[in-house]
Amino acid sequence: MNVSDKVKKKLLDIPDKPGCYIMRDRKGKIIYVGKAKSLRKRVQSYFRQASFHKAPPKLRSLINTIYDLDYIVLKSEAEALLTESRLIKEYKPKYNVDFKDDKRFILIKAERQKKYPILSLARIRKNDGAEYFGPFISSPAAKATRDFLEKRFGIRRCSPAEPDENTYKHCMNDIIRHCSAPCINKVSIQEYRDLFEEACAFLRGERPAVMKELWDEMQVFSESKDYERAAAIRDTYLHLKRVIKQRGRIVADPNMKKSDALEGLAELQTELNLPTRPLVIEGFDISNIMGIFAVASMVVSIDGLPAKNRYRRFRIKTIEGIDDPAMIGEAVYRRYSRLKEEGGKMPDLIMIDGGITQLGSAISKIKELGLSIPVISLAKRYEEVYFNPKLPPHVFDTNANALKVLQRLRDEAHRFAITYHRTLREKQIKNSVLDDIEGIGEKRKELLLKHFGSVTKLKKASVEEIASVPGFAMKSAELVKDFLRRAN
Repeated sequence: MNVSDKVKKKLLDIPDKPGCYIMRDRKGKIIYVGKAKSLRKRVQSYFRQASFHKAPPKLRSLINTIYDLDYIVLKSEAEALLTESRLIKEYKPKYNVDFKDDKRFILIKAERQKKYPILSLARIRKNDGAEYFGPFISSPAAKATRDFLEKRFGIRRCSPAEPDENTYKHCMNDIIRHCSAPCINKVSIQEYRDLFEEACAFLRGERPAVMKELWDEMQVFSESKDYERAAAIRDTYLHLKRVIKQRGRIVADPNMKKSDALEGLAELQTELNLPTRPLVIEGFDISNIMGIFAVASMVVSIDGLPAKNRYRRFRIKTIEGIDDPAMIGEAVYRRYSRLKEEGGKMPDLIMIDGGITQLGSAISKIKELGLSIPVISLAKRYEEVYFNPKLPPHVFDTNANALKVLQRLRDEAHRFAITYHRTLREKQIKNSVLDDIEGIGEKRKELLLKHFGSVTKLKKASVEEIASVPGFAMKSAELVKDFLRRAN
């Protein structure tokens, strides 16, 4: 097993955090993408001699082909899974098994076709008369949600299709899990079905009051210093919020109607106590890999709908390393200092993709400029809206048009930032191909790129055209042409 110097150096610095790792060959081409709960442990495992000798042929072939690697630090393993999916679908790496749509996430299945309906977990959506909720990225969150709903609404957990009095004799769910026990007529079939429909309504996002009840219950136990029960309720609450967030992202409509968008803006003004209805919103996001090629995007919505002709992008200039809040601050300052200087019209609202720290950075720059534009941030984890770093976030109902307006703007900002970041990286990758041509130094590489403009155009040039570049003769031109031909 031969490990390149580039890989050896990066293995020393790779962090013990969740994320995606990207393997490249000598040409800079992506050959494998993977995800990991711990980037350090997972990536380093590829390059252990003991693991290499035990590895199957395909894996050994991959390891021997790796010349360089990159990694993307993410907030969670679930986010890493989604990022891995996107990267595999986009780049189709040679050594990846094609990402299958049937790498199935968990579903909550409402089996209302049974006499006494139940909630179960599934990974395959069937045409069997049941209603399916999801898919959910987090299996623990989905399982905790089902557990909570069974207890909260008295849904049975037993396995018989039609439980009866004999079943009840051997069942403890009535006592332990608060089952409503329709099998012994503690509730009628209709009453049980009504309870079941309430549980399904919660899964559809139609019972937000349940979340408030849970929060209030947690506060009561906390105030009475029953911290163990308060912590248990808190964990359930966070799991439920995670499921609600995932469901909200799934139902978000990319083609939102203008009437719904305007309604969402009215909700934003009311719920966040904004001075005016935010007809013009500008949203910011950051994209970088370990601080490399750091860029910011600014996208705009007018009347709640995207205005792509007003999008802007920024190459971060003053921040080194990984510091998203500072990068947000730079982008915000550059945007509004220039707008102020030019006498342009300020937006009604600024939205930042991130949490409290990103919000604080943006607010400080707006104050530094002497402006009074409202600033909010939308945190990905639970889709919470922060509008004051000193106050708790505002949580919208997942079906609220206000949240959908913000989600769509946030997703656009993310897409636009990723696109710009990817463009810069791919340009660098293409240009770095010339580094592997033996006998062509940095100065002659620069001459080639300056003359032809890009590696793509250089590949199309004839040997004679390459030889016409100062510093090149036919022999060196043939060397370059032959290398580029083989690189294809």
